[in-house]
Amino acid sequence: MQNHAYSRLGSFGGGAAAPSPPSSPRRAWGRRLSAKGGSMKAAGAGWSGGVVRRAARAVLAALLRRQAVFLFAPLLYVAAMLLYMGSISLDSVPRIISRPAPGSMYRSPQLYARLRADMDADNATDARATDGFPPVETRFSLWGSYSADNGWLGPNQLATVWRHAYKGGIWRPCISNNTNGLPESNGYIYVEANGGLNQQRTSICNAVAVAGFLNATLIIPNFHYHSIWRDPSKFSDIYDEDHFVERLKNDVRVVDKVPDFIMERFGHNLSNVFNFKIKAWSPIQFYEDVVLPKLIEERLIRISPFANRLSFDAPPAVQRLRCLANFEALKFSKPITALSNTLVSRMREKSAENNGKYVAVHLRFEEDMVAFSCCVFDGGDDEKKELDAARERGWRGKFTRPGRVIRPGAIRMNGKCPLTPLEVGLMLRGMGFSNSTAIYLASGKIYKAEKNMAPLLEMFPLLQTKETLASDEELAPFKNFSSRMAAIDYSVCVHSEVFVTTQGGNFPHFLVGHRRYLYGGHSKTIKPDKRRLAILFDSPRIGYMEVTETSIAQYEGSQ
Repeated sequence: MQNHAYSRLGSFGGGAAAPSPPSSPRRAWGRRLSAKGGSMKAAGAGWSGGVVRRAARAVLAALLRRQAVFLFAPLLYVAAMLLYMGSISLDSVPRIISRPAPGSMYRSPQLYARLRADMDADNATDARATDGFPPVETRFSLWGSYSADNGWLGPNQLATVWRHAYKGGIWRPCISNNTNGLPESNGYIYVEANGGLNQQRTSICNAVAVAGFLNATLIIPNFHYHSIWRDPSKFSDIYDEDHFVERLKNDVRVVDKVPDFIMERFGHNLSNVFNFKIKAWSPIQFYEDVVLPKLIEERLIRISPFANRLSFDAPPAVQRLRCLANFEALKFSKPITALSNTLVSRMREKSAENNGKYVAVHLRFEEDMVAFSCCVFDGGDDEKKELDAARERGWRGKFTRPGRVIRPGAIRMNGKCPLTPLEVGLMLRGMGFSNSTAIYLASGKIYKAEKNMAPLLEMFPLLQTKETLASDEELAPFKNFSSRMAAIDYSVCVHSEVFVTTQGGNFPHFLVGHRRYLYGGHSKTIKPDKRRLAILFDSPRIGYMEVTETSIAQYEGSQ
């Protein structure tokens, strides 16, 4: 008999098949008795166990053959749970309470009500500072400081942070006078500056930079009327036009209108002039490559709109022209300057006990800002209806388009909500400024002013605005012009001892830079960390001492 080797893989092809190994004997479950003929009791137990096993195996086999049965298992489970829960009284089921995330709710009024008594008792803080301001050492040890060259400063460094100039060297402005003559102009540039006062200011500075870079003659910028600001003011109503032209004469040619011989080519109609639609934040190279050839060809071009149409990243020569326009050439008109100087003198008189020092606060809590933020305060349904209507008036459809999801709690936690007058007061009192501190408040019309301004005035009774410092007759020429009113606020804030910004935007950005320029890089600015403020003001158990000891603000010192 031929021997065949065993392969566990079997054979492939047409060859003779190898015999398979013998199968294992089948086990007889439950029938095996003990080797020595165990008792009938043991046999009975084995028999019953075998029946259970056989039943379980039969059920499992049936289920495996009918796998669709498993689809009904969740339904059976849910039905069983519903029957079970129906037999239990709901009173015995614990309730799950959903608590809002820290910092997502506006609870500042409740905090103020709780701290009011301690705050009034702490009005003795005048003893800590003879000028109404907290001492520099105390102020910084409580709140911390930030400096561009040092990073976060420790308590032992804080006492000198505002006493010395930037350690990298003497602070020098980026402006130098040009003594070279100007070559023949390549043509005329006409721009339309849109937005509010400081957005228009951005447009003017960028227009000067572009015109100088392209060796073009700049027409005095035209201010575009906007439905939000509703100010028909012209350039000469806000700025000193003669000073602007004179200060730039060695760097950029500036004229008040296009010459007639140029306008004849376009039928004396600016709408016939080629208008560039330039993308926001375009590099200066774009103007050289694309705009300059058209300028040389047409001799007159128009750029509208022009806000934010030049990148911040530009060569030093371009940045120099921006600085020259912003800090030297743009001077407010004589009527605005005269009233502003009067208000600065009156503020210093009001703060005579503090050596003429006052704090300027830029507060953005007008109705349009509150509406645009989509934050929820404490006005309930009436507030919601008012702000919904304001959003629809100002930005029709922007906040109600399909798919737009607004989460007020998340907005507040991210520090995007404008600070209320109450919160500004809590922050300043927590920083150590006493109720004898003179404050100038720069703002538009405060949303629900009577209600929202009351607590701030309680905390700082010496607070002033342009409306309280000036008479109705003095304000009459400016009152219906938002940009002129903003220019007055800007001028008074420039000369303050400390400037507090609460919301960001063009106003504080220009002002902070202008103050550094005027004071040799040495100005005091408070920029709150609103994310931390939101958590702090939302704490249900925080006490007054904790408010005064929690670091929530960032200072700009010597930079």
